[in-house]
Amino acid sequence: MPLIAVDPEVPPVSPAPVTVVGIGADGWSGLAPASREALRHAEVIIGGPRQLDLLPADCPAERVAWPSPLRPAVPGLLATHAARRVCVLASGDPMFYGIGRTLADVLGADRLRVLPHPSSVSYACARLGRPLHDTDVISLVGRPLATLTAALHDGRGLLLLSAGADTPAEVAELLRRRGWGPSRMTVLEQLGGDRERRLDGTADDWPHPPGDPLNVIAVDCRRAPDALRLPLTPGLPDDAFEHDGQLTKRHVRAATLAALAPAPGELLWDVGGGSGSIGIEWMRAHPSCRAVAVERDPVRAARITRNADALGVPALRVVTGPAPAALAGLPAPDAVFIGGGLTAPGLLDACWEALPPGGRLVANTVTLESEALLTDRYRRHGGDLTRLAVAHAVPVGGFTGWRQAMPVTQWSVVKPPQEPRPTPPQEAHP
Repeated sequence: MPLIAVDPEVPPVSPAPVTVVGIGADGWSGLAPASREALRHAEVIIGGPRQLDLLPADCPAERVAWPSPLRPAVPGLLATHAARRVCVLASGDPMFYGIGRTLADVLGADRLRVLPHPSSVSYACARLGRPLHDTDVISLVGRPLATLTAALHDGRGLLLLSAGADTPAEVAELLRRRGWGPSRMTVLEQLGGDRERRLDGTADDWPHPPGDPLNVIAVDCRRAPDALRLPLTPGLPDDAFEHDGQLTKRHVRAATLAALAPAPGELLWDVGGGSGSIGIEWMRAHPSCRAVAVERDPVRAARITRNADALGVPALRVVTGPAPAALAGLPAPDAVFIGGGLTAPGLLDACWEALPPGGRLVANTVTLESEALLTDRYRRHGGDLTRLAVAHAVPVGGFTGWRQAMPVTQWSVVKPPQEPRPTPPQEAHP
C-alpha cells in the first residue's frame, strides 16, 4: 500500500486507545499472536517505512509513514485518525528509547496498549553472554556522539544504540582520540533477523567498512596507559579542562559541587562560567542533570563548549553575554553557582529571585569587595559562610614546603519556603 504524508498542523488529541506493537528484524514471523491480532484488526498502522515493509499484504489497514521531524507531528497525526483503530509500529521495545514515551506524553499512559518485542539490547546481551542489568546503555540516535565520553570507565561494558551504518567507525575514531583506542568493539547487525551478522575489532584498528544501518555496538572499555583518568566523583583533575586560568580549582570545585548538591533532572545556572568546570561536573553527576553556563567573554564561551564536548556533556547550554542581563528568559534553576561578577549591579538579587523555594545558591570569591557582599547576604538570609584554604607541597631548595593558594570565601544557602521579613531595628533607650 502507498505511504501517506500527513499535515502536522492538524489539531491534537485522539480519544481512542492506541496500540503500540514492537517489531524486530525478524518481522512478522517474530511477532507474538496478540501483536499479529492487533495489526490485523487495525484500520490505520503508523510506522517508519522500514517497519511498514515488514508487514504482509494480508494486513488490510491503511499504512501511514511518520513524517519528519516526528515528534511535532504526533498530536496532529493521532487527531487525524482519532475515530479509527490505530496501531503504531516501533522497533523492539517501544518503551526503551522508542516512540512509546512520546505517545505516552501526548496521549497519557492510560490510553496506550503496549505490546513489546525483545529490544536490540536484550538480543545483544543474549548474544554476548553479558548481564543486561550490569551493562550501560547509551543511545546515539539523535544525540551527539560526544555523549559517549562520560560513560568511558576502564573495564566497563557499554552497549551503544547506533544512529546508522557509519556510527561504528565514528565511535572507533572518538575512542582513539579520547585515549580509549585499546577498547574492544563488537558490532551486531540485524539482531534477531535472518541477516544477523557480528563484526569484531578494536578501536585502534577498526577494520570494517560501513555495514547495515540497523546495528548495536558493544564496547569493552580499555584506557590507554597515557590517557587521563576521569572519576565519577566531583573534582576532576584540572588538566581535564582547557582553560586560561579562569578555572575553579579541583579541591574548591569538589567542595562547591557538594554544596550545590545535584540531583537527577535538576537545572543549574553556572554564572560567570569561565571554563565551564562547575556546569560540566554538575551534568556528569547524572545523565538527566542540565546546566546553563553564562559567560560574557566569547572566547571563554567557546572554550566552555569545547570542554563540555570533550568531557561527555555536549548538551551543556552556553549563553554568551553579561549577567544579570543574560539571565533574562532562562528557565528557572534548581541551583545557581556564581563564580564571577559578584559585584555586577543586581546580579545577586537576580539570581536569588530566580530561585524557587528549596533552591540552592552557592557563590565563591577571592576578593575583599565580593566577600563583603557575601557577608551581608549571609547576615540577611543565613546559610553557610565558609573559608576554603588549600596549600600544595612544592620544592624549597633541597627541601619541601607549602605554597598557599588564595583562600576562597564561599556562601551557600537554601532558599526558604517563605522569605522571613527583616526585623526593624529597635531604638536604644537609656
